[in-house]
Amino acid sequence: MNYISIYNNSSVCLKEIPELGYEEFFNTNVEMMANRPDRHCVSYSGYIIDSGVKLFCCIADDTEHKINVSSTVISHGSVLRSFTAINHNFENFEREIHETFGIQYLDHPWLKPYRKTENYPFLRSESEEIHEVGVGPIHAGIIEPGHFRFLCNGEQIMHLEISLGYQHRGIEKLFLQKEKLIERATLAENIAGDTTIGHTAAFANLWETLCGSGSDYSLDYARTLAMELERVAIHTGDMSAICGDIAYQLGSAVYGRLRTPIINFMQEWCGNRLSKGLIRPGKINYPFTPALAKRLHTLLNAYIRDFDEISSKLSKLPSALSRLEKTGVVTYEEVLEIGAVGMAARMSNLKRDIRQSHPFNLYGTNISHEPILKRHGDVYSRVQIRREEICQSIEYIRKIITEVPEFRNTEETSMVVPLDMFAISLTEGWRGEICHCAVTDHFGKLAMYKIKDPSHHNWMVLAHAVRNNEISDFPICNKSFSLSYCGHDL
Repeated sequence: MNYISIYNNSSVCLKEIPELGYEEFFNTNVEMMANRPDRHCVSYSGYIIDSGVKLFCCIADDTEHKINVSSTVISHGSVLRSFTAINHNFENFEREIHETFGIQYLDHPWLKPYRKTENYPFLRSESEEIHEVGVGPIHAGIIEPGHFRFLCNGEQIMHLEISLGYQHRGIEKLFLQKEKLIERATLAENIAGDTTIGHTAAFANLWETLCGSGSDYSLDYARTLAMELERVAIHTGDMSAICGDIAYQLGSAVYGRLRTPIINFMQEWCGNRLSKGLIRPGKINYPFTPALAKRLHTLLNAYIRDFDEISSKLSKLPSALSRLEKTGVVTYEEVLEIGAVGMAARMSNLKRDIRQSHPFNLYGTNISHEPILKRHGDVYSRVQIRREEICQSIEYIRKIITEVPEFRNTEETSMVVPLDMFAISLTEGWRGEICHCAVTDHFGKLAMYKIKDPSHHNWMVLAHAVRNNEISDFPICNKSFSLSYCGHDL
């Protein structure tokens, strides 16, 4: 066997992962993906060893609910065949490998910088009819670093190129440098500020798996509940922003107001509206209580009444629908070729949702999740997914808060990091698939900690979405995806 098959939240000895020559590694992973929309790459990265660079490729099989892992060792200065020349799902992974380790590719079709922004080689046009529009390098002044370069024919967007990574935060390096568990947990909850639970749950699940300590029902319960509350809060805030971008001020105001009690509830639960401090490996500092369940039940009843009313108005407003429908369309074939995940895949009927395909915490046991799919791939499809996922999440929350478990002692359990191990954890954040991978060395220290935010897959989807749209439609297209700048800049 050229790979080892493992499940989500699994660890395996490094020696059990097949180490292949590069040609065999290349053929194994490219062939594994051929004509299989139910498979995609969740992680492809590596770390420096004495003999060069050791690479791991992890292909998720959504039908078998397994992750197929293989490895290879590349000598420094190697010039290799590119996976991307055969399958564009690997495009960003190989650009990052090239930038990080200096590995060259013979036939990568778009080997541009992944995070380095200095002298970025934007596509240019010599036509007198085409003009450039630049946005950035600090996008919209108060959001995050990102440089957008449009090529336009009048008002029509012909091409968008996106350069990210202005800050060079070095989060993954800090995971290796910081050795205290509390320091690493704090790093995890600051990977992307709008996905505190999604990333910290991935870290906590991975660390418990790696150390063999396991979780328990109460911890799984808290993480699942917080995950769905985060989904409700961020989707609601994005609905407000989308309404603002189309000048529907009533919708903007009402959705914005509805987000507030959700995040305020998180502050009641753990003392922070963004849920920082709530998730920790092996313990919880803020157990969920029956009193909080009663308070949340009342809050959700008030929320859903106003949410349904404003959502009904939005769906019947001709001026709103004229801006949302058939704007920013991306087809099934395009999202499949790019390798989209999360809502950016499901908007075009590509079923990718870790809660169903690679269940974690209470998904697959207490919650039998069915992903919400749309087919038109436009802004309105992305709005509909948000609306329906909010209602779905509220139903999940109502179900599990009917019985609040006993929370175990909050004292942290002993966690001994094993030697020479590989571990992987996937969660489905509100934006889509999150993947954390770790490798330990023969001293039990982290040799690699690799983070993948769903935006890694989906920025190219946005670039496709705006083509042939007017440049005035860019804000609504951008917000309808709501991708992460800082989640990309690791």
